[in-house]
Amino acid sequence: MKKSHDLSAAQARRIALAAQGFADSRRHDAPGARHFRKIADRLGVIQIDSVNVVTRTHYLPAFSRLGDYPREVLEAEAWGRKRSMFEYWGHEASLLPMDMQPLLRWRMARAEAGEQWGGLARFGREKRAYIDNILAEIETRGPVTGGDFATGPRGQPGWWSWSDGKRALEWLFWAGHVTTKTRRGFERVYDLTERALPSAVINAPTPDEDEAIRELVRRSALAMGVATEADLRDYFRLPLEQARRAVRELVEAGELTPVSVEGWTKPGYLHPQAKAPRKVEAHALLSPFDNLIWFRDRTERLFDVKIRLEIYTPAEKRLHGYYVLPFLQRETITARVDLKADRQAKVLLVQAAHAEPDARPDTAQALAAELTRMAGWLGLERVQAVGRGDLAAPLAQALSKM
Repeated sequence: MKKSHDLSAAQARRIALAAQGFADSRRHDAPGARHFRKIADRLGVIQIDSVNVVTRTHYLPAFSRLGDYPREVLEAEAWGRKRSMFEYWGHEASLLPMDMQPLLRWRMARAEAGEQWGGLARFGREKRAYIDNILAEIETRGPVTGGDFATGPRGQPGWWSWSDGKRALEWLFWAGHVTTKTRRGFERVYDLTERALPSAVINAPTPDEDEAIRELVRRSALAMGVATEADLRDYFRLPLEQARRAVRELVEAGELTPVSVEGWTKPGYLHPQAKAPRKVEAHALLSPFDNLIWFRDRTERLFDVKIRLEIYTPAEKRLHGYYVLPFLQRETITARVDLKADRQAKVLLVQAAHAEPDARPDTAQALAAELTRMAGWLGLERVQAVGRGDLAAPLAQALSKM
């Protein structure tokens, strides 16, 4: 006799898609700031990454959900004079809704105490007088960039090739003393947190650590709809034992409902506001850092596909390409494409296109339409399939008819 489940795999997938904003129909007119803020609040965190092969990843989640929104909207909400978001370590380096700043002060306090991120914590202990001098200079001088402190000893090539001045700024950022006031290009401009953020945020009470982590678990659950304990913990990269206790307390309070999900080996937890649509009609290219797929174990459970970030994989060992975007077609991931924006030629290059087992007869056509939409949004004039993969030829044919 077949074992029964509280949720089928398809129901769990639809719940997750709806929670992430993929069950809403895209607007036909240009989405604006209000629509972006709604998406940002729903997601709770948008990951930042410097790779600019297509466009930087923080621009992509809103495009995937809203369509052709002006990228200037994100820039105004993230770094404008009346912004609604701030930067900090949320999932990784992230943009977060402004009201969440007090919920992350426990992480700032841990950084101040040197309890996290070993290398930078050691630098904080060993160079505290130097860091304090940098902070005093910012107090007097005003906003600064890493380039303003570019001199001084450097470490080994890579991340630790930062100058001591840049490391000091990052430690101060991590500990909450400074934050990103704005960006110039992609370079952070730092200022004192109390000068950069609204006074209402600065003066908001600081919840104790357990209370803050419990609220972050609540927000994770809302953003995912249905999730395992590991999913809930990963969303904001929370400490294991405290996240586990928070899940247990939220279950006891009736704020999370334990469920069994078909195909899941761990218990799921359902948010009370989760919606289970009868179908989802999404068409979206997903950043490899999109909230929907950034936790690879969850992605495999929801979509039965393995997503591997190959940016750091040697070229000869890559299976799908350097900067690969999965294609969400309705309720399934049906393809993945390795993209590159040739800005000089104004062409969006498809360097590889691979079909997934759930590909449909119309996948090439649907993907061509979404790539054409993306090219227009990026200010490019056309899409060209130039690479390898079993979907490359059908995609090229579909593009020729666009």
